[in-house]
Amino acid sequence: MHKPAPRRVTIVDVARHAQVSTTAVSKVLRNAYGASPAMRAKVQQAIAELGYRPSAAARGLRGQTYTIGVMLPELRNLFFADILDGITAQLGDSDYQVLLAPGCNGEKAEARVIEAMIDRSMDGLVLIAPVSAKSRLNEIARAVPTVVVGRHGSSPAYDSVTDDDILGAALVVEHLAELGHRRIAHIEHHETDRVRLAEMPNAQRAYGYREAMIAHGLESEIDIASTTYTQAGGYLGAKQLLERPVRPTAIFAGADVVALGAMEAIAEAGLSVPGDISVAGYDNSALAAFGPISLTSVDQDGRQMGANAARLLVERIGQRDRRTAQVKLSPTLVVRRTTAAIETAG
Repeated sequence: MHKPAPRRVTIVDVARHAQVSTTAVSKVLRNAYGASPAMRAKVQQAIAELGYRPSAAARGLRGQTYTIGVMLPELRNLFFADILDGITAQLGDSDYQVLLAPGCNGEKAEARVIEAMIDRSMDGLVLIAPVSAKSRLNEIARAVPTVVVGRHGSSPAYDSVTDDDILGAALVVEHLAELGHRRIAHIEHHETDRVRLAEMPNAQRAYGYREAMIAHGLESEIDIASTTYTQAGGYLGAKQLLERPVRPTAIFAGADVVALGAMEAIAEAGLSVPGDISVAGYDNSALAAFGPISLTSVDQDGRQMGANAARLLVERIGQRDRRTAQVKLSPTLVVRRTTAAIETAG
C-alpha cells in the first residue's frame, strides 16, 4: 500500500505551535506593523521547527509572491548566464526567488512565456533582449513591474539596462586598425524590423562597426555577413566572408558564440587564427576567457547589468509610479590571443 503524502504545514499549525493567532503569524510573514520582537521570535521559531513554507499561490492572493521571472532569449549563450549571476547575487539577501524561462528567440514563443509568468502572479519580470514589439513591452510593464535588458531607447512604463554597443564596436575596430588591419569584416544578426533596428544590441553593434570603419578611413572596406547570433550563424557568416574575392584579414563577430562558429569555419578552410585571420567577439563570456580559445572580446559586464536590472526591479515593485530609469554601461576591450598585427596575417 502507498503511504499517504505528508500533510502540508499550514499557517494554522504555526499559530497553534507558537500559541498565537493566525493574524499574528500573518503579520510576521508579511513583515507588517504591529508584531512585537517577542512575537516575531515565537513565530519564526515555530516556522523553523515545523518546516513551514508559505504557499506562493496564497501569498499571491495577499498581494505578493516574492518570485521574479527572468526570460532568457536562449540558454546556450554563456553571456546570459553572467546576467543571471548578477541578478541572483543582487537578490541574494532578499526574500525574492528567481524563476527562469527561455524565450526561444521568437515573438510567439516569447509571448507565451511572458504570459505564463504574468499568470503565475510573479511580482516582477526581467526580460533579456526581448524581440516583442515595443507597444507590447509597454503593455506588459503596465501590468507587472518590468525591467528590459539589452534594448536601447526609453519607455514610460519599464526601466532598462544596456551596454554602449556603438562604443563597444568602435573599440574592436580601433584595436584591429591599430594592428594594421584594413579588411575588417563584421558578422551581424540579421534584422529587418524598424523598431528593433533602432533598439537591439546587434543593430547598434553593426551601426557602430560602420561608423568606426568610416572614422578610420576604411569605408571602402566595410563588409558585413548577415546571419544570426548563434554558433551556426558565425560559421555560415565566416564561410561567406572567406568566399569573397579578397578575404578579410580580421573578423569582428557580434557575439562570442558567433566568434566560435567563425573560428570553426576558418579552421575548416585550412587557415589559422590569428596567423591568417584575426577574430574578435563581444560579451567577454566564460567562453572567451577559456584558455584554448583565448578570444579577444568586448566586456560589457553582464554581472553588473544583471545587478542593475534586479535593483531597478525591486525599486519598481516598491514604487510603481516612479519615473523610469535607463542605465547604460561603458564597455571595455579585453585583448587575448585571437587578434594579432597584420604582419603576422596572410
